[in-house]
Amino acid sequence: MTSIALPPPSPAAWPAQPADALGFDAAKLGAAVDFAASRETPWPNDIAAHIAGGFFEAPPDNEILGTVSPRGAPNGLITRNGVLVASWGDTRQVDMTFSVAKSYLSLLAGIAHADGLIRGLDEPIGETVRDGGFDSAQNAPITWRHILTNTSEWEGTLFGKSEMIDRGRDLTVEGQGKKGQPRPMRKAGTHWEYNDVRVNRLALSLLRRFGQPLPEVFAERIMRPLGASADWRWEGYRTSWVEIGGRLIQSVSGGGHWGGGCFIHAEDQARIGLMMLQKGAWGGTRILPERWIAESTTPCALNPSYGFLWWLNSTRARVPSAAADAVFAFGAGGNATWIDPGTGIVAVWRWMDPAAVDGFVGQVLAALR
Repeated sequence: MTSIALPPPSPAAWPAQPADALGFDAAKLGAAVDFAASRETPWPNDIAAHIAGGFFEAPPDNEILGTVSPRGAPNGLITRNGVLVASWGDTRQVDMTFSVAKSYLSLLAGIAHADGLIRGLDEPIGETVRDGGFDSAQNAPITWRHILTNTSEWEGTLFGKSEMIDRGRDLTVEGQGKKGQPRPMRKAGTHWEYNDVRVNRLALSLLRRFGQPLPEVFAERIMRPLGASADWRWEGYRTSWVEIGGRLIQSVSGGGHWGGGCFIHAEDQARIGLMMLQKGAWGGTRILPERWIAESTTPCALNPSYGFLWWLNSTRARVPSAAADAVFAFGAGGNATWIDPGTGIVAVWRWMDPAAVDGFVGQVLAALR
């Protein structure tokens, strides 16, 4: 197995080597970086106005409930076996990540499972999360596996947002297609649907099991062991405060299209990607069980391009140029982490046009000698 070099704790600079020392053709890799840097997302800098303008949904469903910050300029980095080989822009620029946060919830679910807070993936959530959210006939059968694979069909309203808002959501036409249309609900585990309210229901369920703010758990169990910075933050909504053990705690969101979510920079995201490349380890430290990483990256039966809130490339439909075992965390607006086990590449890009992803990945792989 190829050895992985770990970067020193932030804020130290990420150790770099020339492209040719890491097996790349320097000119070709430089062209790939230029390609990424020149393909800026079509999103405006004023994200709040973009959301309020109805990009995700029309009024009144577009009401912003959490913090929204203007986006910065495009940036990103490429590492191979843990060594920095290329970067562009300001890779310490903290920005919203949108649905990349869903993959971070998957990591927290793995911690909960390892700690015994989730006794089994096929256990109904309502057996240990007794807050009324899983009492109905529709919701009672929902298991942790269902909610982690977006097959829960959870029905209801959470923090002022109905899951109806995201029914029928088609990510291939995000911001253009119609959604939020009534349809008959199906049994848990029989229908795949990308739905932010249901992911937020997962976040609240994890909060109930941990009994402490998820950002605290994320910091203690993942980010600090990875040597990440203290620059990131993870927020919820003004409506998502709940009382647990006499303490008011904000339940975080797994996305940002109503505000909130994880605000983080590319270098910290790359550390998370490098931990995934090492199957849950960070050098000699075990962050997550290897079995959990394997489960998380196993294709869902109803959508082979999805695992436990991670995007997979098993059919090579989403990113044809990437390998079939590549794993991605994708967020709206052109934010992603790419993990390629076969080559040891971990790359992060911020605010790159989503239409350019396959071209960029293809050029990076073509630069390998």
